[in-house]
Amino acid sequence: MTGNSVQSDRFDVLVVGGGMIGSALALGLARQGWSTALVDGMPAAELLSPVETAGQVDDFEPRVSAISLASQQLLEALGAWRHVQGGRHCAYRGMTVWDAEGTGRIHFDAAELHTDALGTIVENRSIVRALYTELANSDVALFDAVQVRGWKPETGIELEDGRTLGATLVVGADGGQSRLRQWAGLATREWDYNQQAIVCTVRTRQPHQYTAWQCFSTTGPLAFLPLLNEAGDAHFCSIVWSQDTVEARRLMALDAETFRAELERAIEQQLGPIETVSRRFAFPLRQRHAKDYVTAGLALVGDAAHTIHPLAGQGANLGYGDVAALLDELGRARRLVLSPADQAVLGRYQRRRKGENLSMMAAMEGFKQLFARDELPFRWLRNTGMRWLDNLAPLKNRVAAEAMGIKR
Repeated sequence: MTGNSVQSDRFDVLVVGGGMIGSALALGLARQGWSTALVDGMPAAELLSPVETAGQVDDFEPRVSAISLASQQLLEALGAWRHVQGGRHCAYRGMTVWDAEGTGRIHFDAAELHTDALGTIVENRSIVRALYTELANSDVALFDAVQVRGWKPETGIELEDGRTLGATLVVGADGGQSRLRQWAGLATREWDYNQQAIVCTVRTRQPHQYTAWQCFSTTGPLAFLPLLNEAGDAHFCSIVWSQDTVEARRLMALDAETFRAELERAIEQQLGPIETVSRRFAFPLRQRHAKDYVTAGLALVGDAAHTIHPLAGQGANLGYGDVAALLDELGRARRLVLSPADQAVLGRYQRRRKGENLSMMAAMEGFKQLFARDELPFRWLRNTGMRWLDNLAPLKNRVAAEAMGIKR
């Protein structure tokens, strides 16, 4: 164990999983006054260490998140956003989406929403580092570099080194393959998209214009998300290219130059020639949703409760929505001197989040299916709809505001 000294092996709340979601929740709980522990398999020193970079494509982490205004406000309240701002990040002011198979195009502009940015692209490791910087000065008991071997409601969390940690409430923030969810017997509804997401970083001839670019094709969407290096160079983008599995495997097998040429063609040279491409990574896409987020003594947040297609970049924001709701409910429980595992408290958390998460998942599935169809009626529908929405500013801005978490 590193970090803060532990006075007891029993806590009010124990969070399993110290990624972007779990570390934020643990920090917020400790600020509310709950005795809180965080367990994670990664060494904290590694998560806190700065990354030596020269500001080139291979220096950027391939995993990035489009942080909405609502998620930013949560991170600001936790004190972590100032650390994010002190490192590499890129606030984007515009978003352009178009159909590669037609003429439909839509553009969102922060100025139309009377805000400075639509969101901020941040490398995931930068968010984790910011949160761990705050955790180091908190009352959270951190158990790092150790795996969880089991959980039983009556005994608690068993660590691989033989220790057992008790808690009134255990929160699973341990990702899409959540072992806590499995140990608790919480069933999921899930299906394979039969797609893979290819991620990497590119440098383009033209600057990205602080705009997120997304092109839809029948085999999957391609997103260019704007990045800045330490010198403020606006020629870098993080790409997420979701393709049917067979096509993704073909693209991953290409040599670097051939892949660069195919990527340049797929984005229709929107930012001119692509000059450099980093190492590529690919991961399978699967939608998953827990039928229940809570059971006796346990709650799920983030990917442990739901995973979503990355086409709209909402995965992290849905997770932070879980964090905000659970913090709100547990803060209320503390004021009313209720147990953090009170079933009414956890039930309210589930009701608040389940509908919103399912709505977003259904919307993303609808978009995916609409753009996957090449028949003329579907092509007409999506292109006509995009042009119509682009010309209807109030509705278009309402859609953007909802995605940003802005209440109107």
